[in-house]
Amino acid sequence: MGAGIRKNDTVIVRQGKDKGKVGKVLQVLPDKGRAVVERLNFVKEFIRPDRSKNRQGGIMDREAPIPLSRLMLYCGECAAGVRPRSKRLADGTRQRICPKCDGPLDAKSK
Repeated sequence: MGAGIRKNDTVIVRQGKDKGKVGKVLQVLPDKGRAVVERLNFVKEFIRPDRSKNRQGGIMDREAPIPLSRLMLYCGECAAGVRPRSKRLADGTRQRICPKCDGPLDAKSK
């Protein structure tokens, strides 16, 4: 996947009904070329009542996967979508950086 979109990245939507919105990637589906983004691309899900699971039926909203081609990494400092560049650090690890402001794009390590 290289410097592509990963889990916990902040992305901006480039096209579609949620164009211009920013969110955090919850899950990446590389075999389908899609990603699930937090609070974006909601679809209605119809749930049947199930007494064994003590679940009431109804209509719920949930996030649906968005094609990766519609997403772009988001740089908080530039406040724009960017194509990441990678830079090798002194300790030998690689870090994704913003080509506009040279700021790091990788999620903070815990």
